[in-house]
Amino acid sequence: MGIFSRLRTVVAANINALINKAEKPEKMLNQLLTDMNEQLIESKKAVAIAIADEKKLERETNSQKTQSDEWQRKAMLAVQAGEDDLAKEALLRKQEYDNYYADYSKQLDAQKASVERLKSSLRELQGKIEDAQRKKNLLIARAKRAEAEQRIQDTMSGMDGGKDTFDTFNRMSQKVDELEARAEASKELSNLTADSGLEKKFAELEKTDASADKLLADLKASMNALPDKSKD
Repeated sequence: MGIFSRLRTVVAANINALINKAEKPEKMLNQLLTDMNEQLIESKKAVAIAIADEKKLERETNSQKTQSDEWQRKAMLAVQAGEDDLAKEALLRKQEYDNYYADYSKQLDAQKASVERLKSSLRELQGKIEDAQRKKNLLIARAKRAEAEQRIQDTMSGMDGGKDTFDTFNRMSQKVDELEARAEASKELSNLTADSGLEKKFAELEKTDASADKLLADLKASMNALPDKSKD
């Protein structure tokens, strides 16, 4: 279990170092996850070594059992041959391997239990890192939103108190509205003046046409009043 204690120590140290440097949250989180994954790789290697040790102990345990069974077979063979002294030697060797087998079996059981704990801890660690990876994007989004809000507040605070600047802007906007209104009024007045002059021209033209008609009518009347010389 020592490897996971070292992992926690390394990760905690990296977190404190990054926080003390006041780095950007996105950079901090990416670096932290990089460190976690590197330590996870090292932890997997350590668990793999523990599993390899278990397999080695299992082979040794089986070897001791095989040797014990072999000396048991030899002892029986010696008895069948009437070689009791030889059978005793074989049984003593069998007992020796039985003792080794018992010791290896205990070590094997302990190693198996340790490997299972290591596997469980490794799965838990990997799950936490995967969860941290999923949460990283949410944390980065929250950090960026907070930074944007802070920039807006800093910008407004830097505008001579903020309120005076926007009041000045509003007054300029009202001034522009007033200038536009004056321009529209001048244009409307100009159009009215133009329309009045045009109507006057048409009135004079109509007056001129009316006088000409009267003069023509008077001429015709006077001509009709004269004697018709063609009859003479």
